[in-house]
Amino acid sequence: MRSLARSAFLASAASTLDLQSQILSASSCTIDSHFDSYLSVWQAAHGSMSSSDPLPDKQSIWDKPGILSSRAIVEASISHPHQMARFLAAVAPHSGDWLLALPVSSCGLTLADDAVRVAVALQHHIYKCGQYRRYSQGIGALCLGCTVCSAHTCRCGAVADAQGLHGLVCKQIPSKTTRHQAINDVIARAVTSAGIPVTKEPVGLTKLDGKRPDGLTLTPRQGGKSLTWDVTVVSTLADSYLHASFHSAGSAAEIATVRKESKYSLLPPDYIFQPIAFETLGLLNSSGYDFLCEVGRRSSVDSGESRETSFLFQRLSISIQRFNFIRIHESFCFNDEDLDL
Repeated sequence: MRSLARSAFLASAASTLDLQSQILSASSCTIDSHFDSYLSVWQAAHGSMSSSDPLPDKQSIWDKPGILSSRAIVEASISHPHQMARFLAAVAPHSGDWLLALPVSSCGLTLADDAVRVAVALQHHIYKCGQYRRYSQGIGALCLGCTVCSAHTCRCGAVADAQGLHGLVCKQIPSKTTRHQAINDVIARAVTSAGIPVTKEPVGLTKLDGKRPDGLTLTPRQGGKSLTWDVTVVSTLADSYLHASFHSAGSAAEIATVRKESKYSLLPPDYIFQPIAFETLGLLNSSGYDFLCEVGRRSSVDSGESRETSFLFQRLSISIQRFNFIRIHESFCFNDEDLDL
């Protein structure tokens, strides 16, 4: 946090300049030497502020040049595909929404200490570090990818790596279904809150293959057609996605989207199909993002709360990070009764 200290001081001082002037004018001291000194150091590093504009009173404006400079330095030093995939995920929008959620346990917005440790270790939010202050106690130095656990034998018999990546892809981890249901519940409740009645896992949409998507709106959404959706979560750093993830953020989610669209290609034309693909590092497919934004917007109209979209993304982000921890934890256990979460 030392890198943000000067910006925090300058923002605070700039927001109270008028009050300072009134106080100092009554004394022999009319100049804040500390402010002038720190401002000179900041301008020497990042360039001068426009003399015609008032000094900004938001810390984010003072922080931005230094953050962009640090980002460029880190990005230039990355050579490993895993690190680049983590880096691209860390700087992508909404990947760190769990950091913004107020820890209200009654709303399911709290994470256990170990879940926070795993979330930070899997993908360090270097350029969002100011957001995780309330979680920062006990967290070590920032880097791209930290050791989550010791290498061990998973319940499936494979060797689980120290970064926890095996636990995120292992097919024998029992919480895969639970994670899917939890995320779908959040989405279904959000759609219902937007004034749209839904049913989960509808049957009989197609007689050709009997597949059941995760949800269906009971009223038409567009062109007289009801919307149906299906959720999936894929690992950003899985071998099958890494070739795309280290080139472009969200690529794994887009690949999963294509797969979902193919799976439900036999749905009758009476329905609009919406795939919603999440990545374990917090990213989301573009069409799923647009859909959830629309759900949030409609909820805001009904509730009068302008932050409904942000709250929805925070709930989903918390769910993703919670189950990342659960899946890694379950890779240690050979008996389900050993779990105490």
